[in-house]
Amino acid sequence: RANEAENPDSRPAPFSLHSQRPLFSSFQTSVRGSFQNLARSVRKLPADVKPEAEEVLQMKNDILQKMKSIYRKKFDVVKTRIHGDYHLGQTLFTGKDFVILDFEGEPAKPYSERRLKRSPLRDVAGMIRSFHYAAYASLFLDNQIPPADIEKHVPFVELWYHYMSLIFFRAYLDTVKGSAFVPADGEDLNTMIQCYLLEKAIYELNYELNNRPDWVVIPLRSIKAILKS
Repeated sequence: RANEAENPDSRPAPFSLHSQRPLFSSFQTSVRGSFQNLARSVRKLPADVKPEAEEVLQMKNDILQKMKSIYRKKFDVVKTRIHGDYHLGQTLFTGKDFVILDFEGEPAKPYSERRLKRSPLRDVAGMIRSFHYAAYASLFLDNQIPPADIEKHVPFVELWYHYMSLIFFRAYLDTVKGSAFVPADGEDLNTMIQCYLLEKAIYELNYELNNRPDWVVIPLRSIKAILKS
């Protein structure tokens, strides 16, 4: 592991209002792009998805308002280099433990951006979101469930996602308890994780609109759930 005293790139850096406001600006840019894409694409979506897409379209201002909370006050935490593309597909179970793979960050991002220090909670949000995808993949992949029966199974996969993500998050917090990158204040912790979950879901929305319209229901439902939480 790099020596923090010798390598500035490995030293944690404090969160500050100066850095938190640009973080919101990046959220704002992501929302703007994704919602422009959604507005253009909504009429092409499957008939059963279109009402949820139109519902989320009306939530843009609520989303931005929630994301503004990322700079409502200074958070007493540090930021570090993070994985940057952390999800279930980046883990390997050896039979006794898990190994984390591919530390190069989000491949679509420029190298300079991948090196930026961020809150590790951003990685946590990425893993939580991947549980949602794992749950819905059980419905969408391999033609195991007839399309007409998928909605009947949704409450069960949503329940699985709820408990698996909760178990993961609690285990993570227990493991890193007392660390400088996790807010000691519960309200601050909730604000940060909710913003990062919302950021990830907005990214997923844009991705699915461009690549898998049949899967766009996953981020749509996540966005609605986060706003209600």
